[in-house]
Amino acid sequence: MSETQYIKVAPLVEALPSGPGLVGLDLEADSLYRHSERICLVQVCFGKEVELIDPLAEESLEPLVHWLKDAKIWMHGADYDMSLMLREWKMVPPVLFDTQIAAQLLGHERFGYASLVEQYFGVELSKSSQKADWGKRPLSPTMLEYARNDVRYLLPLAEAVESKLKELGRYDWFLESCQAAQDKVVAREGEVKESWRINGSGKLKSSGLRFLKALWEWRDAEAAAWNRPSFMVAANRDLISWSQELGEGKSPRFPPMLRQDRRLRLEEAIKSAQRIPEDEWPSRPKRERRKYDETFESRLKVELEKRNVIAKDLGLDPSVIASRGVLEQIVGGQEGSNSLLLNWQRGLLGF
Repeated sequence: MSETQYIKVAPLVEALPSGPGLVGLDLEADSLYRHSERICLVQVCFGKEVELIDPLAEESLEPLVHWLKDAKIWMHGADYDMSLMLREWKMVPPVLFDTQIAAQLLGHERFGYASLVEQYFGVELSKSSQKADWGKRPLSPTMLEYARNDVRYLLPLAEAVESKLKELGRYDWFLESCQAAQDKVVAREGEVKESWRINGSGKLKSSGLRFLKALWEWRDAEAAAWNRPSFMVAANRDLISWSQELGEGKSPRFPPMLRQDRRLRLEEAIKSAQRIPEDEWPSRPKRERRKYDETFESRLKVELEKRNVIAKDLGLDPSVIASRGVLEQIVGGQEGSNSLLLNWQRGLLGF
């Protein structure tokens, strides 16, 4: 593909407007194809311009990253993109408006980007490249057009939803929600993680957790050596199942197509886990027990019904105001639970 498909970073930064919310951004990564995901394409829109930057080319993105450090931009469903920016660029723009959050606060039942573009502009976008390998080069004309369309309608959509939010008196809700989403991502990326505690690990006893940790580390090493996503080596559900059986003293059934060398390393990982002394086995995470009195259910029912009435009046999904889990923690008096709600949510609910 010709380099003319992409714009150089320096002239792009010179052309970008400096006003708040005048630039839209999207990122494409290769998480479905590589062990260590990378930002593989950057799509930028401003005015009627749509430009593509190739981060895999031999050109520094530092001018763009520096520009973004003071920017106020629009994105859609920015949670994953913010994580990518933090990992690779060590920053996120200080103000990031999210059209997905806006759509949820407007009561849209379908708030995916393609759905919103169809609802607002009557344009049906192709989804053919959603799971494409953005790390390969050259990108096909179909992929390039898909990438351009991912931001082509972003600013007109932003203008439409912003206007509706202000009309309904929900713009302050939107600003607070966008900031909270960014704070959540920054906090999450800064946490010390035990990545091996995958979904489903909570049901395992310590005897099984020691195997899960060993199996996860085996899988991660295999995936890194192969440079493929971990799920291509073994699925999470397999690790949980094998760990549970091993913890109960059973012999799990491994896939018959498992490569011989990979199987040998798997068996060695299991043997290593079997040699771990019991006092060094991973512990199950301690969860705070909620102290429910006999009035808990009735008080929770009152709060849920109040939330549902408010949501219906506003035309919102009830979970946008407060999830059941959050209300359970508040009603149960769990420490710090009230901070789980934003100011506008507390105001609606009367907390």
